[in-house]
Amino acid sequence: MTEPATPNTSSKLGSVLLIDDEKPLLQLFAEALEPYFEVEMASSAREAGFLMHKKTYKVVVCDHLMPGGNGLSFLVHAREEYPNTQRVLVTGYMKPEMLLRSVNEAALYRYLLKPVSLPELIKTVQEAAKLYDQSVAAS
Repeated sequence: MTEPATPNTSSKLGSVLLIDDEKPLLQLFAEALEPYFEVEMASSAREAGFLMHKKTYKVVVCDHLMPGGNGLSFLVHAREEYPNTQRVLVTGYMKPEMLLRSVNEAALYRYLLKPVSLPELIKTVQEAAKLYDQSVAAS
């Protein structure tokens, strides 16, 4: 696996929204991404929805199963409302056929299986942010 690109000291690569009900994991992901991105966190899909109405995010990284809201449903809604925002689903378990349906329904950039390695998370979000930039430039 290639190492993530080193942070650009002059500016960050854009805004990322992390959504997970497990606050220690949310904080760990945020600390890994903060050298590269402006990071905001939400502990529920509802909170994330409010944040997305206020600000544009290049990438949304969302846990699959959370109390009070399914991350996949949130990402399907995000696809409809914010089509350029890249979506990454983090899941502990999913059947292959369900995973394929999820990728298609939410037009996921990628899914990450728990436990997620931090270098893999950083690389995935960096690549998704580049794809966001390309999609915005093309529209």
